[in-house]
Amino acid sequence: MKPNQPLIITISRQIGSGGAYIGQQIARYFDILYADREIISETAQRFSIHPKEIAHRDEKIISAWEAFMQAITRNPDRIEFSPFPPTDKELFKAESEVIERLATERSAVIMGRCGSYILRQHPNHISIFLHASNVFRIKHLCEVHNMSEIRAQKTIAEYDKDRGAYIHQFTGLNWTDATQYNLTFRTDILGLETSAKEIINFIETTLAKKEL
Repeated sequence: MKPNQPLIITISRQIGSGGAYIGQQIARYFDILYADREIISETAQRFSIHPKEIAHRDEKIISAWEAFMQAITRNPDRIEFSPFPPTDKELFKAESEVIERLATERSAVIMGRCGSYILRQHPNHISIFLHASNVFRIKHLCEVHNMSEIRAQKTIAEYDKDRGAYIHQFTGLNWTDATQYNLTFRTDILGLETSAKEIINFIETTLAKKEL
């Protein structure tokens, strides 16, 4: 690790594997930025659109028809056009620029958005992939987001498909391929709290070895 460079930890995760909780625990422990909403907000500002329009497209490809439908507001009397949302390519480019800038300015935990790929050449970068069994993921979504089991199952299937397609389109990689990360961790085996502690231990050990 280079001492004058920010520490960057990127987390790719399956939905329902506890990525947000673990990312926040890591950021809190190392007293660094938890970069999720910051990326959304800055990207939205670049396109002069509401952050919600960016948030719902987290690592998801949308069709031209979906883009059109998002760009209009219907009422009984007329159709009002708002600025078209960015294309997938424009969104990836903008988020990549935001992530790259953040990585030069301060230490941070960066959630998703192909961060591990975008920052693969960063000198102080540790990449992590979190996954879990479907049983655990369904239970986690039901508890955290008050979903029914059927809705949780559908959400997992949709997110896995969309995220895989998005990441492959812009990186050419299979996002579940463990060889592209410094650490892959199955969070349901130890539970989220213990998983966070073990991952923090791994990061500390990695940093110590790099400094030798």
